[in-house]
Order: sequence, then structure tokens, then C-alpha cells
Amino acid sequence: MPSNIAEGSGRSDKAFSNFLDYSIGSSYELETQLLIAKHRNYIDDETLKLEDKIAEWQRMTMGFQNKLGT
Repeated sequence: MPSNIAEGSGRSDKAFSNFLDYSIGSSYELETQLLIAKHRNYIDDETLKLEDKIAEWQRMTMGFQNKLGT
């Protein structure tokens, strides 16, 4: 996710917004992988709380993207 943001940071605002989209998409993929890991008992409930951090990151990134106005 951070790599997508870094890659887009040197581009136009519109392109940067696209890279933010990719990054947000990757965060949803990560969230899904956490749920699968929990379902398969690879992680515990405490680790699954990372899902809350991911949701917070998604909100902040979407807010930033909206401020770009693209």
C-alpha cells in the first residue's frame, strides 16, 4: 500500500489519485486475507483487531484523496 502511494506521489494529481485507488484496493485485499486467516485459525481475535486499523487507514486515505479533488 505505501509503495503505491510512493509511486504515484511524483505524478500528476489525477495519476496520484489513481495510485491512491490502487492502495485502497490493496487495503481491502489485506482485510480479506486477515478474515481468511482468522477463519482458518491462523490468527487469533487479537490479531484480527488489525482490521480496525485498516479501516482507519482507508478512511484517512479516502479523505486525503477527496481533498485532492480529483
